[in-house]
Amino acid sequence: MTPFEPGSFLAEITPEERADLESRGRVREFARGEVLFWEGEEATWVAVLLAGKVKAYSDREQGGEALLAVRGPGALLGEVAAIDGLPRSATVAALEDGRALAVTVPDFTAFLRDNGGAAIVIMRTLCERWRDSDSKRIEFGMFDATGRVAQRLVELADRFGVPAGAGGQSVRITLSLSQEELAGWVGASREAVSKALRTLRRHGWIETGRRVVIVHDLQALRRHAR
Repeated sequence: MTPFEPGSFLAEITPEERADLESRGRVREFARGEVLFWEGEEATWVAVLLAGKVKAYSDREQGGEALLAVRGPGALLGEVAAIDGLPRSATVAALEDGRALAVTVPDFTAFLRDNGGAAIVIMRTLCERWRDSDSKRIEFGMFDATGRVAQRLVELADRFGVPAGAGGQSVRITLSLSQEELAGWVGASREAVSKALRTLRRHGWIETGRRVVIVHDLQALRRHAR
């Protein structure tokens, strides 16, 4: 069974609540690059990520994507539009093959009415996201592109990293994020992100490959991110 990301919705609700939710939905598989939700559309269903990773992003007026978040197994997706009835605020697309539990909005709201503990978990998650959003806004004014890239790499290492190498000192981040997507996440140009990665490589803190980053000195990267 795929382990759920610590702190995610499925990791926080009880086994009984999870069984109730599963009884109200159906499992849907998706392929890398597939769009689950489109920004601006009416919400008809929510997704609970069972396997794989997705990105949430908004299209920029001048072109390109503003990456808002990366979600892993256990995450609840599309719940805000389902709760407030407004159009979806972001597009959600798969970064890799995966599967999700699809629950219609009426069944999801009925689940929340019947499971007050799960509703509290959602409230806590939304509060965490608002705090994270505030923190990222502060980052844009305090750090240059290299600092912001370091911060996102630390976040990815903490959430999705696995030990790499014989000694287990390094951390491998395998994630299908391009430099363009990383640039959209840190609010910088692709050129600035490329330069930032070169700087971090020159220090010996990271090693990069195709859609993989190996962090050799996470503590140094974390210090730089602060």
